[in-house]
Amino acid sequence: MTTAPSGEPLTDTDVLVVGSGPAGASAALFLATYGTSTLLVTKYRRLSDSPRAHITNQRTMETMRDMGIEDVLMREATPWELMGNTTFCTSLAGEELGRIPSWGTDTVRHANYELQSPCTMLDAPQTITEPIIVKAAQERGARIRFDTEYLSHTQDGTGVTTTVLDRLTGVQYSIRSRYLIGADGARSKVADDLGLPFEGPGAVAGAMNIIFEADLSRFVAHRPSVLYWMLQPGAEREGVGLGVLRMIKPWHEWMLMWGYEVAAGPPTFTDEFVRELAVKLVGTEDFEMTVKSASPWTVNHQFAKAIARGRVFCAGDAVHRHPPTNGLGSNTSIQDSYNLAWKLAHVVAGTADPSLLASYDAERAPVARQIVERANQSIVDTGKILTALDLTDTTDVARLERQLALRKEPGPEGEKVRAALREAIAYKAYEFDAHGVEHNHRYASAAVVPDGTPGPEFRRDPELYAQPTTWPGAKLPHTWVTEQGRRVSTLDLAGRGRFTVVTGIGGQPWLDAAAELGAALGMTITPVSIGPGQPYEDPYGTWAGLREIDDGGVLLVRPDLYIAGRHLGAPSAPGQAHEWLAGVLSSVLGRPVTASRSA
Repeated sequence: MTTAPSGEPLTDTDVLVVGSGPAGASAALFLATYGTSTLLVTKYRRLSDSPRAHITNQRTMETMRDMGIEDVLMREATPWELMGNTTFCTSLAGEELGRIPSWGTDTVRHANYELQSPCTMLDAPQTITEPIIVKAAQERGARIRFDTEYLSHTQDGTGVTTTVLDRLTGVQYSIRSRYLIGADGARSKVADDLGLPFEGPGAVAGAMNIIFEADLSRFVAHRPSVLYWMLQPGAEREGVGLGVLRMIKPWHEWMLMWGYEVAAGPPTFTDEFVRELAVKLVGTEDFEMTVKSASPWTVNHQFAKAIARGRVFCAGDAVHRHPPTNGLGSNTSIQDSYNLAWKLAHVVAGTADPSLLASYDAERAPVARQIVERANQSIVDTGKILTALDLTDTTDVARLERQLALRKEPGPEGEKVRAALREAIAYKAYEFDAHGVEHNHRYASAAVVPDGTPGPEFRRDPELYAQPTTWPGAKLPHTWVTEQGRRVSTLDLAGRGRFTVVTGIGGQPWLDAAAELGAALGMTITPVSIGPGQPYEDPYGTWAGLREIDDGGVLLVRPDLYIAGRHLGAPSAPGQAHEWLAGVLSSVLGRPVTASRSA
């Protein structure tokens, strides 16, 4: 530790991360894994004690697989098969209005999910994910400081000086870093200090989380799900569209979600108030409960139009603020950090020019907007259930009961309600089965080199269906190939902080060029050749159907498993492989890339 001009302590690190939530914790893990000096600070004395974010999608699990901790998460989380019977009812013990298979658990949709990724969906609350990620980050060299509050920062030509407060001693001191990541949540002071431009109305509703323990297995074990939605009087006025009971641990730990009017402020969480709400949503008084916590929060609709300035980058809820609908929050936060970390690591190591870092804003700011709009639209879509019952609200309890009774009546009126209700619930696939929202991001930035072909059109609904392609800017498609007879995912052949070239028979010049250029750059470019007699074989023929290049063509894959560049065919002249690969690497890394070609 050195000292600043004023005499106070000064800590040095390559990257300072502010915040220990999903974005901050994963940033520390990715950077430490890549060998980058990283310090994470958080004003809190511990990791999250609230199981807020929980849906963990396949793309996030792919990042954890790349980090080698996928199996640890799978041991601790609720498995995929218990996630899917999203249920709409009047209460757990009351009438069931319908269910929608969710998160790819439906027989029809499950194949889409399995074809897209080697990873499963999981239900892993923050209380599970954060300790696992932070522990792995520490084991790989990241330093973690609790009770350390971010106060301010200043940038200059060589780095960032951040002032923090030690909340235990009251001492302020400075941390000098080359780069700063603000992952300090929806009330981000880093984003405020940076002056990031935000769009959207901000807080649009009030909601509350009440976490309690109660054995409710007799109501739900026969229809296992993460979420149970309750059509109760007043449920649609605020919050997330209806009352919710969310499973935390099957089937004895729960989160109750209910709305309140933002202008009026949150209610007082008396024992009587909490019990009354729980009884209303469970539908009976015949259960015992132990309340663990109760807290208000706001349903936000806001995203940053720019997510970085200079040497400071913001990630996670700091730049996309939205309700938990669609389960996109922690997933998008972790994927922000996955996109940024490899770029920072290469710049710090000197293998990339700092201009590479501009691609983070170009690639992830559009994602921030997309997921904020999607999550808020899902709340609006819930209103279709009221419309199906020919209701504008639930204030007239007698009318609500009549319309609910009508769905059980014979005749055209009852049939109309039943059909409309089925359609309204099925439409919630845009919240609970939005597989395309999770996988179809296509980046456009200087870190992607177009190949002159138009982007492939989506053959199916791009929000509902993941549609793999090797078009530059898309994620490397997953399929199963073999190595010495053992099945491996194509995603396992890339990543780990390295660029990868993927080719086949006739593509040896690409592999030679990658070795030469990697040596010149001081980094390893992973060589992959797939085909008969190659290190990896394609016995199912599925890679040949997905790759969209000839046997001797090539893909250059970035460390985050996205396609940086693509050459459709084998080199047509001596030196072409070297010239093409050097050009793509130069464009992506923002620096000249040359090496003497071998004879």
